[in-house]
Amino acid sequence: MLAYEIRDGVHVLFLQPNPENLRGGVVVLDSWLIAEIHATLEVIAREKPAGLVLASASTRVYVAGADLAEIDALDDAALEQYLLRGSAAFSMIPQLGCPTASAIHGATLGGGLEIAMHCDALVAALPAADAKPWRVGLPEAGLCICPGWGGTLMLPARIIPALAIEKTATGETWPSDTAPLCLFDVRAEAGSGSEGAIAAAIKWIKAQDVSGGAYAASTTPRRALSTRNAAAITPICDELAKSVGNTLHGAACLDAVRQGVAHGFAAGVARERAHLVALRHSAPARAKLDAFLKK
Repeated sequence: MLAYEIRDGVHVLFLQPNPENLRGGVVVLDSWLIAEIHATLEVIAREKPAGLVLASASTRVYVAGADLAEIDALDDAALEQYLLRGSAAFSMIPQLGCPTASAIHGATLGGGLEIAMHCDALVAALPAADAKPWRVGLPEAGLCICPGWGGTLMLPARIIPALAIEKTATGETWPSDTAPLCLFDVRAEAGSGSEGAIAAAIKWIKAQDVSGGAYAASTTPRRALSTRNAAAITPICDELAKSVGNTLHGAACLDAVRQGVAHGFAAGVARERAHLVALRHSAPARAKLDAFLKK
């Protein structure tokens, strides 16, 4: 089980590297960590938390993303199950029925941003002015694949939708110092690191009004595109199809968004999974993945 503690009445859960594969202390969403997230959130849920902060035990990153080497070794059926297990574990965050916040202090990419966006608020401690920025975003399309845990539907609910969908379809990420201002709900003191982000996240949670069912348990993230957004988002997808929809991965990202706003979050994520499983076999993806995995 993952380490967690209670600070000022708020549960703080620490994501950590796989002890059997430390990867230099980088947190990666492999099968081990996904199972540990699920098991630990089951325990926390029984404790009826007043709030949850999702933090990272790594000093190097928040979460670097999914384990591409592990993914690449899976056959299609096993990859489908891996993605389903991830979605099931991450969905336990909004199911807690309390305010939740991710406490970000380093690189937050791909699946790392997706699990963070399952929280209500993104709280970031940016680097000090003289330190190197870390990166944030959904880089999957840069490898000619697509997100698989709802990123296509969650990022457009947090920043300008057209910008979010375009960046997701191209795989472009941001340095932390130039990320859209609205991506982070709270910015802790620059250079304050993990502890600064956690403290700011707890403060945000304590300030929330939990009356009136605002944080009632939900099976989907509270901030994600849904069918109520269809009228606004469909024309954006139509326009972006002209510029970023001419690749297999770009078209896949747009299709997942369309599916989500037409039929709901779960349907959009299911479409992401189907595209991801198929895309990794395409010639462009194989070339990118093989080069990445050789590094």
